[in-house]
Amino acid sequence: MKTEGRPQPAAQLSSSNPTTSASLQKHSNSDAVDTRYQEGTGQGGEPQDTTTDPQGRITTNHGVPISDNQNSLKAGTRGPTLLEDFVLREKIFHFDHERIPERIVHARGSGAHGTFTVTRAIPELTRAALFRKKGNSCDVFVRFSTVAGSKGSKDTPRDVRGFATKFYTEEGNWDLVANNMAPFFIQDAIKFPDIVHAVKPEADRMMPQAASAHDTFWDFVSLVPETQAMIMWLMSDRALPRSFRMMEGFGVHTFHLINDRDEVSFVKFHWKPRLGMQSTLWDEAVKISGADPDFLRRDLWESIDKGDYPEWDLGIQVFDEKFAARQPYDVLDATKIIPEEDVPIQFIGTLQLNRNPDNFFAETEQVAFLPTNVPPGIGFSNDPLLQGRLFSYMDTQKSRLGTTNFHQIPINAPRCPMHNFNRDGLMQTQVPKGRANYEPNSLGEAGEPSGPRADARGGYRTLSRMTELGNEPTEKLRVRPERFADHFTQARQFYLSQTPVEQAHIVSALIFELSKCELKHIRIRQLSQLRNIDEDLAQRVANGLAMDLPPAAPAAKPAVKVPPSDALSIIKQSKHSSKGRKLGILVTDGADGNTVEALRSAATAQGATVMVVCPKVGGPVLASGRQMEADALLDGAPSVIFDGVAVVASAAGAAELARNKAAIDWVSDAFAHLKAIAATPEAQVLLQKANVEPDAFVLEAGSPDSLVAKLGDRNWDREATIWPAR
Repeated sequence: MKTEGRPQPAAQLSSSNPTTSASLQKHSNSDAVDTRYQEGTGQGGEPQDTTTDPQGRITTNHGVPISDNQNSLKAGTRGPTLLEDFVLREKIFHFDHERIPERIVHARGSGAHGTFTVTRAIPELTRAALFRKKGNSCDVFVRFSTVAGSKGSKDTPRDVRGFATKFYTEEGNWDLVANNMAPFFIQDAIKFPDIVHAVKPEADRMMPQAASAHDTFWDFVSLVPETQAMIMWLMSDRALPRSFRMMEGFGVHTFHLINDRDEVSFVKFHWKPRLGMQSTLWDEAVKISGADPDFLRRDLWESIDKGDYPEWDLGIQVFDEKFAARQPYDVLDATKIIPEEDVPIQFIGTLQLNRNPDNFFAETEQVAFLPTNVPPGIGFSNDPLLQGRLFSYMDTQKSRLGTTNFHQIPINAPRCPMHNFNRDGLMQTQVPKGRANYEPNSLGEAGEPSGPRADARGGYRTLSRMTELGNEPTEKLRVRPERFADHFTQARQFYLSQTPVEQAHIVSALIFELSKCELKHIRIRQLSQLRNIDEDLAQRVANGLAMDLPPAAPAAKPAVKVPPSDALSIIKQSKHSSKGRKLGILVTDGADGNTVEALRSAATAQGATVMVVCPKVGGPVLASGRQMEADALLDGAPSVIFDGVAVVASAAGAAELARNKAAIDWVSDAFAHLKAIAATPEAQVLLQKANVEPDAFVLEAGSPDSLVAKLGDRNWDREATIWPAR
């Protein structure tokens, strides 16, 4: 149905050949302007909001009307994106240049240097020199980031986190530009400006900052069903990491591995933290943002500074076309994952971050990642989101750093020899010698330097065939494969894979986010999408909003039943380790110093760090008469920055704390955030004042090992007694 700007519900798809149904004007029209398209949906279930009004139609910057604003132009349904697509290139080009010089997305970041070491050689899979031999290593630089917020925003919003790694290999730089969530919001790069515009502060009022809880974001995602799987991840605890050191990383896209025999495997890349995963609670994250907006940046810096180097294992999921053909989803769809139970992860290397930047601007701010940076033996699939990123990143780095020579900035420069005939440009720092700035040339015959030449055998070679996964590159098409149309099966799988505690957190997050939407019809529409994921989920969110549950939104393809995946749950994968965690000890005048030292010794023995907190920054005078040095003032070190707390107090000191609001909050927040709390007998008066109830995580300070053993855990049983059920 043609409309004047009103979105239309998706229609049920029927099976058809994409190359025959894609166009009413076969061989003359690339766009899928068939009946389904005009009724409001595309072949992949994407919304198509069309108009016949010349005054209301979308155009290029030069006034050319656009017939499809949802799909990039591809060589066949599953083919690569074509350079000819001026609509995509103009849209991404303009988007890349919208902000100067701050990054448009991933503006707030924290970085570190390190080393990557191969733990398993895979020459049977890839010709990349790095992976030819166990023990091979290279330097790396990693940048973690939030996505939506500006450069000066806080570290702890509900958001996706970037996890970008630059490997300085002997065959050039390899940039694995990953996130801490496996799927992405959209299937085609042509929608990237739209999703980012929607999540950014609203254009007329420039708020909220670093937040998705507003009308424009939820308007977009509720209209675009392909976002719903990612919404489950974004509303989960993965959006609130306790530390960069405790995040997983995902390459998102399907890539190629190519060996010496030109045999191709499909691959997905994974980072697994050695410390295990851990997140904050929402209330905790909100309070951390006020107490320390640099919480994650500080945590990374301090851990490296004291020699507690964070580590991750690099894993791969490897599969072939036969496996891909059997799946109900499309492996080229960036909104989908491959469950680890279906393709187990094989670990091939270890990343260690062991050096902080010497200068934040020169390194962390100026580092430029490009998905096109890959060594021979790693290649690109026809994922339409990846295809757009291959164009976008180089363009945006030029805009941000001001020159095509950004690769000469030390943090971006390869550590292997680099030779070509590119010359001049703004801020050129190299001084090429001789007159050979072109090839072929015969200057070498006269004894002059003739410059570099191509390496037909060892150089990067692009996969020649375009027919993988059944693609038929016989037409230029703006269309998605039909298997892109299932938007709800994996959203449901993610939700049902969570523990009841984690499901409740998703429900609470959705209630909070949708409560911030001023336009009621947006809340209604998102509730209708949630019904396609899980009825209980939708009803719980509706109850929390005090709204009636609307009918389910029409689904291009209904969700099918798939088994849950424990790998999708943080709690199910908990390592119950205290390593890398932080214990806060609140100490008063007259306290027993031996108790403090026993707690400190037990924590450090397990790889945890300790901070002594005191009502006065000069430190407490202990019962022995010795003054202990304090690490922080009570008012400036709330319990939200610790993984567990202890109170070591004298009777007089505890009485003073019980009259101190900061001390009461210190204990009550730790209790509300489900942390382990230890106290000396004298400090019980403070715990009573803070309404701390006895449970398995409320301990005696005289049992330090029991407290330290719980630093990596939370008392989830306590949650139901404190927070309202959702």
